[in-house]
Amino acid sequence: MSENDKVKSLHDLIRLLFKPHPWHGVAIGEDAPDTVNVYIEIVPTDTIKYELDKETGLLKIDRPQRYSNVCPALYGFIPKTYCGDTVGEFCAQQTSRERIIGDGDPLDICILSEKSVEHGNILLRAIPVGGLRMIDGDEADDKIIAVMEGDAAYGELREISECPSSLVDRLRHYFLTYKDVPGGKAPIVELTHIYGREEAHEVIRRSREDYLTKFGDADNMLLEALQNYAK
Repeated sequence: MSENDKVKSLHDLIRLLFKPHPWHGVAIGEDAPDTVNVYIEIVPTDTIKYELDKETGLLKIDRPQRYSNVCPALYGFIPKTYCGDTVGEFCAQQTSRERIIGDGDPLDICILSEKSVEHGNILLRAIPVGGLRMIDGDEADDKIIAVMEGDAAYGELREISECPSSLVDRLRHYFLTYKDVPGGKAPIVELTHIYGREEAHEVIRRSREDYLTKFGDADNMLLEALQNYAK
C-alpha cells in the first residue's frame, strides 16, 4: 500500500471512529444548493428551545418556551455554512440598507414535511424553495425555506410561491414574534420580504463562501495534517 493510500485509509478510519460535529463535520451535499443536508435542532412539538452547542457539537437547551409560540416547521441549519461578510453584503444590496453584517451563525433553514418528526438531533435531505429575509438589529438572519426530499405532500414543490400561503404566514408570524416578552421591550426584528429559490441558492452559496473564509476546508486540512505526519 502506498503512503497516499495509507493516509487516505487513516483519514477514512478517523471519520468512522469519531462522531462528526454537526456544523463542521457533515458535508453540505454534493448537489448543493439544489439539495442540501440539514441538521435539525427543533421540531414543532418541542416546548424547549434547543440549539447546537458550537464548541462541543452537542444539542443543548437554550431556554424553555415560556409562551405559546411554537415553530410551525422543522428547524435547524445547513452544515458548513456561515453567515459572514458576503451574506451581510447581499442582504444590504437586496434591501438597500447600509452596514448589515452576517449574524455569525450557520445558515438557518425551515423544512416543510407532512410527517411528524418526534425529535431533533437528526440529519435529513432538503430542497430549498425560497426564504425569509430577516434583519435582527443590524444583522442578516435569513431563514431558508425548504421541503423534505421525498415528502409526499411537499416534496415536489420547487418554489415558495407553490407552498400554502397559510403555512408561510405562520412562519413569518413565528419569527417576528418568538423573541417577544409580554411587558418587555420589543426586539428589533424585521422581515423585509419573502424570496424565491434562486435568491435562496445565492444566500446558500454566499454562506458557503463565508464558511470557507472563516474556517477553511476541514477535510483537506485533515488530509494535509495526516500527510505531514506520515512524512
